[in-house]
Amino acid sequence: MTISLNLNGQTHEVDAEPGTPLLWVIRDELKLTGTKFGCGVAACGACTVHLDGEPVRSCQTFIEDIDGAEITTIEKMEEDKVGAAVQKAWLELDVVQCGYCQSGQIMNAVGLLRQNAKPTAEEVDDYMHGNACRCATYQRIRAGVLRASEILEA
Repeated sequence: MTISLNLNGQTHEVDAEPGTPLLWVIRDELKLTGTKFGCGVAACGACTVHLDGEPVRSCQTFIEDIDGAEITTIEKMEEDKVGAAVQKAWLELDVVQCGYCQSGQIMNAVGLLRQNAKPTAEEVDDYMHGNACRCATYQRIRAGVLRASEILEA
């Protein structure tokens, strides 16, 4: 089936079988590799992208369900005010250890800050729950989200 995707502000015509996860279209067909495969069952968050502005797990978002939707990946975040603030905070606080999960962490953090510009530490923990970090940098991730909130406020 041919589907039209609006990905990072550009329209792409993609041929994919029904049941194909968006993750594989992004990585294999469109060659954007910032979005990572982690578990394949939407349990870890490494594959998080934004679908019409909301964080979703692309490994369990199927191509036939998103025709015409606006999809944003980590590659576009530096051009987004909230995304740029999160990335700046990540760099300032040296949040990343191995980095594998970080695109999903950043995409989810942006989703939180768009909904709640001034979250508490507990609200950050609650919202980010479900984004796994095998290096266990959860305190640094929390600090990064809170710092991004400060950057946005300035």
